[in-house]
Amino acid sequence: MGSSLSNLNDGTNGLAMGPGLGDIPESCVACVFMYLTPPEICNLAGLNRSFRGAASSDSVWEKKLPANYQDLLDLLPPERYHSLSKKDIFAVLSRPIPFDDDNKELWIDRVTGRVCMAISARGMAITGIEDRRYWNWIPTEESRFHVVAYLQQIWWFEVDGTVRFHLPPGIYSLSFRIHLGRFTKRLGRRVCHFEHTHGWDLKPVRFSLSTSDGQDASCEYYLDDVERDEALKQHKRGCWIEYRVGEFIVSGSEPSTEIQWSMKQIDCTHSKGGLCVDSVFINPIGDVKEQKRKAFVK
Repeated sequence: MGSSLSNLNDGTNGLAMGPGLGDIPESCVACVFMYLTPPEICNLAGLNRSFRGAASSDSVWEKKLPANYQDLLDLLPPERYHSLSKKDIFAVLSRPIPFDDDNKELWIDRVTGRVCMAISARGMAITGIEDRRYWNWIPTEESRFHVVAYLQQIWWFEVDGTVRFHLPPGIYSLSFRIHLGRFTKRLGRRVCHFEHTHGWDLKPVRFSLSTSDGQDASCEYYLDDVERDEALKQHKRGCWIEYRVGEFIVSGSEPSTEIQWSMKQIDCTHSKGGLCVDSVFINPIGDVKEQKRKAFVK
């Protein structure tokens, strides 16, 4: 049995053996790889020489890269990607690429090859951020940007942001990553403090997004509803929560898409505080052609 499997992999043919995997032309293997994900291609690369050659083919990895991958490369110094193969370019782009004073990051998903984006709290406009009575910057390893904005107390709470980029066609979602309470490390253990956390159960926070081509979405969440959370056995305090704002569609990379977003609670009848703002994520969640195909089938 082991001998048979070995022959299948290395392509050696005995008198009683039929063709093995090693007999498949590299071009045929490359055609099959067009339909596989990058991790699957890398796993199969070790089978034999044909598979290894196809797994390094520029024609295969060109299909795995987003249509606008050159826009991502333009954020890097040319020496980082000059004379690299398409496979190596994929590897470079699958790691975060900082831009806009390192307050924003782009990368491609290692499975789908789609473009993802993250925007730090430092890359957003936060009302009162300059006043240390209201806000503080806290360094932490719990953020990909290594810093979060911590709100002690404020009456007018508003966080706004915008980004413009040549996103490839697709369906995207936008979400805020926030945390109720302040966290520290004590004797190697994570400890949360909630002495400033108040006001988030009285009125909901309004989230919204809009795009330069007229799309918009909005929603409201109560950030701190202890009774409801206990009933549902969902504990928001002391945990990072991603609040999904909505979705938008990019039909083409030209012209570039501008996305604006906000998170606000501007009812000045009460104060609120004890909240960490980390970042906003823009993630691909679907394909425009796939959505149209499903709509047609319905």
